[in-house]
Amino acid sequence: MALNLGATQLQQYPSRGHGAENAAEPLKSCFLFHEGALELSTILQANLNNADLAFLSACQTSTGEEKLTDEAVHLAAGMLAAGYRRGVGTMWSIVDQAAEDVSTAFYEYIFTHQEGCHAGVDGTHSAQALHHATQQLRLRLDDSEQSLLTWVPSIYQI
Repeated sequence: MALNLGATQLQQYPSRGHGAENAAEPLKSCFLFHEGALELSTILQANLNNADLAFLSACQTSTGEEKLTDEAVHLAAGMLAAGYRRGVGTMWSIVDQAAEDVSTAFYEYIFTHQEGCHAGVDGTHSAQALHHATQQLRLRLDDSEQSLLTWVPSIYQI
């Protein structure tokens, strides 16, 4: 898998992947794809001068370690440490269709509210976009506990 992480303001990783956190060695935390793993240490070595938004819809990218409740050691925080200005991650597992629905509504909002002519994506409205996307998903669901677990995993970080 070849990724040029510093080439654009936006890097979108495939939504049907998983996050694997390694509390003992956080730099070995990684994204798991069909093509293999992408470790946080690799991302941290990239030139991310123009990195604006990391949208991580893979499962458990903002989970962290239960024993380290006062520390934000997870993949989404690692993306911020790598140079991204802002990010979206998931606190728990997320249903593939829900991840796709949130991603679609998120990017529709971003592109609709983008001001000026940008070569990439302007993540300025990403917090509002995630709120909008989550609300759109909630409107299609009932008030059951299962519905709550469908829309609640996504989290915004800055």
